[in-house]
Amino acid sequence: MPQVTGGSRRMLTVGELAERSGVAVSALHFYERKGLIASERSAGNQRRFHRDALRRVAFIRVSQRVGIPLADIRGALDSLPEGRTPTKRDWARLSARWRDELDGRIAALEHLRNDLTGCIGCGCLSLRDCTLQNPQDLLGDTGDGTGPRRWDDAADSAGRAGSVGFTG
Repeated sequence: MPQVTGGSRRMLTVGELAERSGVAVSALHFYERKGLIASERSAGNQRRFHRDALRRVAFIRVSQRVGIPLADIRGALDSLPEGRTPTKRDWARLSARWRDELDGRIAALEHLRNDLTGCIGCGCLSLRDCTLQNPQDLLGDTGDGTGPRRWDDAADSAGRAGSVGFTG
């Protein structure tokens, strides 16, 4: 759609969209590369956004704030007919779909918080007993029969273990 200079159909520049949405221009470019928002090009090859991009950006930001991954946000936006902007009804439907996932994350974080309280400062570094390093002894069935083994991510290019290699 060509830019219309007057009325409510005037398109927004990327700077105007950034200012009105409170989102950095670089983030808007990122959202566009990820297919979350779309722009058209002016005769001077500048990005122009339809005004409904404001609502899409708000939808993206709120979804991110509650911990929804961008891939899931894109899937939600792609599920809308003809790529339209989410409505209140769309938000209700999509947020209900994400509710179970969020409840699971909350439960996991509460469990982690409770385990952390009992572990602070103990210094045991025991993979067999530590509820943070080895929850529910998940590592007990792995390894070479000598018990669980966990290595950190600092393995060098030769495949040697990094600085941490505790056995239970």
